[in-house]
Amino acid sequence: MAAVAVLPVSLSARFKGSFAYFTVKDRLPQILTRVIDTLHRHKNEFFEEHGEKGVEAEKRAISFLSKLRNELQTDKPVTPLEDELPDAALWNQYLDYQRNLANGSGELSWFQSPWLFVECYMYRRIHAALAQNPPIENFDVFKEGKAQNFFESQEAVIALCTYFQELLKNIKDLDEKQLQEELFKLLQVSLWGNKCDLSFSAGEDSSQKSSPLQSLENLLPYIVVNDMEKIWSLFVNTRKRNTEKSNVRVDIVLDNAGFELVSDFVLADFLLSSKLADEVHFHGKSIPWYVSDTTKHDFNWTVKQLQSANHMWMSRCGINWEGNLKKGVWVYHDHMFWTLPHDFSSMAGVAPDLYADLQKSNLLFFKGDLNYRKLTGDRKWEYTVPFHQALNKFHPAPLCSLRTLKSDTQVGLKPGQGEEIQASEPEWMVSGKYGVVQFDAAL
Repeated sequence: MAAVAVLPVSLSARFKGSFAYFTVKDRLPQILTRVIDTLHRHKNEFFEEHGEKGVEAEKRAISFLSKLRNELQTDKPVTPLEDELPDAALWNQYLDYQRNLANGSGELSWFQSPWLFVECYMYRRIHAALAQNPPIENFDVFKEGKAQNFFESQEAVIALCTYFQELLKNIKDLDEKQLQEELFKLLQVSLWGNKCDLSFSAGEDSSQKSSPLQSLENLLPYIVVNDMEKIWSLFVNTRKRNTEKSNVRVDIVLDNAGFELVSDFVLADFLLSSKLADEVHFHGKSIPWYVSDTTKHDFNWTVKQLQSANHMWMSRCGINWEGNLKKGVWVYHDHMFWTLPHDFSSMAGVAPDLYADLQKSNLLFFKGDLNYRKLTGDRKWEYTVPFHQALNKFHPAPLCSLRTLKSDTQVGLKPGQGEEIQASEPEWMVSGKYGVVQFDAAL
């Protein structure tokens, strides 16, 4: 029997000077401070809506979050969740599992634990601070930032909607080569849309100001793994095989709201309009997450904003997309698993229903850095380890990561490629300047 390959260590703040260390030390406390400020700013609104009860709830939430920030900054042990929310038991089991891994010391502190775990844990505790404090339990502390990102990206949204509506006019006349070119363009727009990430900038402005289509040519050299040809082949072969007319299904596991979500919508609409796919399933987060991640509210809000825009092509997109949802050719899902700390290799065991659903897909797109970290277990992989191997048996269907690099894990590079970039750009893995369109055939 072949020896089981030992997995490399998890990225963690215990590696001083690493990006994980910088994140836990600086970025996470900044995010908590912003959340506390947001609650302070809404005090009057809570009073107007809920009277004294609203103000009391806001005070309790702030005190809970201030305590959390202090625990993080002083490297206290990560404590079990004490709330009654549906996922609490799974979180606490995972905490026990990590404790057992922690060399028998039994205590997991913020700086000594896996980075992915403590970062997810912080967002889950932010959620608990509100969820446990009615009447403000449904307040999304990140909503304003997401809306602002959308409005500040207006020019880019208009440019993209205009380009796409012009493309639709003659999409039926495109030959195979032209169709492929358009797919590649929109894959790249969806990839670089991933730069607009508010958790990465700790909530600072990260909107898309200019037309994303104009810069694609210049950005091509920064795609360090480019499997677009493989994706095209998959679509072409699926179409050839698909004579008995079963539906071709594509899934997009979403990342950020705002401009990135619009770029995902355009890609999804293109797949349907070009007959490369028959249905697109979107997967969002069931609770506010990683500052700018898409929830059901953000998803529906974005379609409504576009619909009611006073720009012809923006509103045309919004109206069509609302129509896709009504017809059932676009479907939105969320699942508790996406906001658990587990990497995706645990999905079949922890969320077999979700895994079974993803198995129905012909192609899964995973957007963004957090999904990549969860795909590859957020570990210190050698650059040249094959993507298939790093997925650690997570193979529900053919999948593709569209990700700009904002954390120091990357696999599937050619020998010497990572070292060469590293020599001229030491920060290349965490700057968001480089990207991947990385495919795995699942076989």
